[in-house]
Amino acid sequence: MALSFRLADEYVSSYREKAVPWGYKDAAGNSVGEITFLRTYSRLKLDGTKETWVDVCERVINGMYSLQKDHAKTNRLPWNDAKAQASAKEAFDRLFNLKWTPPGRGLWVMGTPLVNEQRNSAALQNCAFVSTESMTKINPAKPFTFLMEASMLGVGVGIDDKGADKDFTIYEPQEGDTYVIPDTREGWVDSVGTLINAYLRPDSKTPVFRYEEIRPAGTPIKTFGGTAAGHEPLERLHNHIHRIFKGRGGEKLTRKDIADIGNLIGVCVVSGNVRRSAELLMGRLDDKDFLNLKNPAVYPERNSYDSKNPGWAWMSNNSVEVCVGDDLSHIVEGISLNGEPGVIWMDVTRKYGRLIDPPNNKDWRAAGYNPCAEQSLESFECCTLVETYLNRHESLDDYKRTLKFAYLYAKTVTLLPTHWEETNAIMQRNRRIGTSMSGVANFADIKGLPALREWMDAGYQVIQNYDKSYSEWLGIRESIKTTTIKPSGTVSILAGESPGVHWTPGGEYFLRAIRFANEDPMLPLFKMANYRVEPASESPDTTSVVFFPIKSQAKRSEKDVSVFEKMSLAAAAQRHWSDNSVSVTVSFNMETEKDHIGTVLHMFDGQLKTVSFLPMGNAVYPQMPYTQINAEEYEEATMKLFPIDFSGVYAGLASDAIGEAYCTTDACEVKLIRDNQ
Repeated sequence: MALSFRLADEYVSSYREKAVPWGYKDAAGNSVGEITFLRTYSRLKLDGTKETWVDVCERVINGMYSLQKDHAKTNRLPWNDAKAQASAKEAFDRLFNLKWTPPGRGLWVMGTPLVNEQRNSAALQNCAFVSTESMTKINPAKPFTFLMEASMLGVGVGIDDKGADKDFTIYEPQEGDTYVIPDTREGWVDSVGTLINAYLRPDSKTPVFRYEEIRPAGTPIKTFGGTAAGHEPLERLHNHIHRIFKGRGGEKLTRKDIADIGNLIGVCVVSGNVRRSAELLMGRLDDKDFLNLKNPAVYPERNSYDSKNPGWAWMSNNSVEVCVGDDLSHIVEGISLNGEPGVIWMDVTRKYGRLIDPPNNKDWRAAGYNPCAEQSLESFECCTLVETYLNRHESLDDYKRTLKFAYLYAKTVTLLPTHWEETNAIMQRNRRIGTSMSGVANFADIKGLPALREWMDAGYQVIQNYDKSYSEWLGIRESIKTTTIKPSGTVSILAGESPGVHWTPGGEYFLRAIRFANEDPMLPLFKMANYRVEPASESPDTTSVVFFPIKSQAKRSEKDVSVFEKMSLAAAAQRHWSDNSVSVTVSFNMETEKDHIGTVLHMFDGQLKTVSFLPMGNAVYPQMPYTQINAEEYEEATMKLFPIDFSGVYAGLASDAIGEAYCTTDACEVKLIRDNQ
């Protein structure tokens, strides 16, 4: 692929013999960071070999600076190749040393034809939001088709139920003509939109769908990787939509109808050609139906675990929209039982950037949040993120320098439009980005809160200065918001950092469980090196779980930290760093802390923009991502396990990268994926 900018070959070659400072070296000296990279981000090249970390760094930097150069040349703006080479070399070095990274999606597709030739940034966007308030009489299905298409691209989407306030009547359409669905993403999306519109517009007809052109299950998908699931997930979605509306002519569209359609679309996507997706569903604090959406006693069909008729309530993380001062007492019991609903303060969201600064009302159009709730968004807006790693830096000045290149990556992505015109109009007006930091909890434990606040405040000001100067050079608007705390997850494993503002679930010593497809060529290597390998409990015929014993730099596990301290750290990040939001899932002990939920919500009312909770209890689920072990167990593993030579994997004896969807985190990712759905 021809790119307009390329790093000098001799510079890149000088890194090929350098040791990559991967995070999380395990008891055998193998790095879980490198293993995660091989599994998730190292793409197969044309010659059949796998990308090395140097290859990925080169691809990302070349793609990033090519977008800048293309923008400058297209708009006849100044461009200096020598200056760009110097900048790109430093960006490369800091990426190589894992001081910053793009989000997972950027590691996977930046610098590929999908982005740089097709000139489409949709695959780089982590998340989006769409309000059903945008439903129109002409095209009631519009927000649902956006939800479906974005989800099929791996973008996590937030949605609300406000379309029920627009007085839509359900009709009883007659059967229409045959509709042969083409074997394209657009074909799937259009079929769903046509069916929804048939029931919500007068004088419409329902198409008779035919599915023979859709590729059969098991066919490889070239663009996004993986294999096709056949037409069955789409046919099931069509049948569900029929069941929602049939026999209800003359009735009004309800909030539950919207929730059902949104969740069922997510199930179709997850069961189809995208293995991971996420949804956030926002509802009203006073809506009992919304608060009961995950209550099997009220809605048994939505919450069924029958393999023949599985439910769909699990598909979204549900949150209520509130204002400071609202009475939240009636949702506390539900939160203490299962962690939901989450809480979103939209008044604080619209008025404030960082909470240490005066209200500026820059985000007055914000309509909701993405699934991990770190980016406030308008309807049809997407979010552009990037990650930095605090504990990879020797000094504040070193961190400030990294922020230049992390910021510039995110700002560069905003130069490239998506294929959605309405989305482009919003994103080019807002230029919203989210420069995130991980390792916050570890940094606070090691260096203290005063140092953390200093780094956050100073770093924020540095980004504002860069945004002013680079926006002027690029001839675009300054960003409405620039900083965030995303939940991280997989990319933070590469650097061995605690994710976002969360304490590492395993603490200092833990087993990290990672799932691999049974046909993955790396699996025999782990078995030969004496790693514990088990069939995955949820899909033993297709997936195995490998357990890696880790000694981390973490001083404490999340179990060692009170719910009050977790809320306090998130509030500090919201005050001193994030002008978007802080994605925080506050884990709590079911036995000792559930009675504190109401207290902490009241204490921190107005100090956060979003929060969700997750009960820990004493329940132990099979093959959890993190399991604590002690020093003796770790030392025992050092005597039993062997180092692995991954040269054969890089030479091509491996599967292609699986890529990443949305915000890449164990907490945010919808984990309940059943093979029979």
